[in-house]
Amino acid sequence: LIVIGAGKGSAAMVQAAERHYLANGPVPQLCGCAVTRTGFTSETKIIEMLEGGHPVPNAGSVAAASQALELAQGATEKDVVLVLMSGGASALWTAPVEGVTLEEKQQVTRGLLASGAPISEINCVRKHLSRIKGGRLTQAAAPARVITLAISDVPGDDPSAIGSGPTVGDPTSLADARAILEKRGVELPASVVAALQDERNETPMPDDASFAGNTFTLGCRPADALAAAAKVA
Repeated sequence: LIVIGAGKGSAAMVQAAERHYLANGPVPQLCGCAVTRTGFTSETKIIEMLEGGHPVPNAGSVAAASQALELAQGATEKDVVLVLMSGGASALWTAPVEGVTLEEKQQVTRGLLASGAPISEINCVRKHLSRIKGGRLTQAAAPARVITLAISDVPGDDPSAIGSGPTVGDPTSLADARAILEKRGVELPASVVAALQDERNETPMPDDASFAGNTFTLGCRPADALAAAAKVA
């Protein structure tokens, strides 16, 4: 069992996963890593906790994404990859595509944030500049089975929008990403312009064969938090 986590709530999620599995006896084949926002880590026994930048990614975000991809790529058909995600995963897992630097991706993120673009548009661009988002984590883990447990932080609870959908197919395209950046008037480095024209950076669609047999479950939604607050009030 390979546990991979990302998000501002991932430390608590990892703790819960460890409690569950360790309570049922030794788990010699349990391993993994998770990344959360700097200062939000919790003590874990087996799964390594990392720190990264949010809302703008940093070097820690890049290191965390590299470690997650390495774990996924090492999975076999006998393994299960358990992905634990919550809000903030997009910034905390940063794996720029070939030719794009962290600094250049930071520039694009800041430009989109300043433009007032909604999270759906920001994530569309992020997916097409990333080696882990937009279903690419699942592709890396194939042929292992991937189980995702997520806490939604987006309107509509769209799995492809939560954490920029690293384990599910992406309904958006490179053309969509280019149109968003043009509409928002974001100034782009030449490398980003080139990357968004490169078909190798197109993300897999939802009907891609790599997603067959995998599951995605929402553990909690914004609506659940609102309902709980209303009940208390």
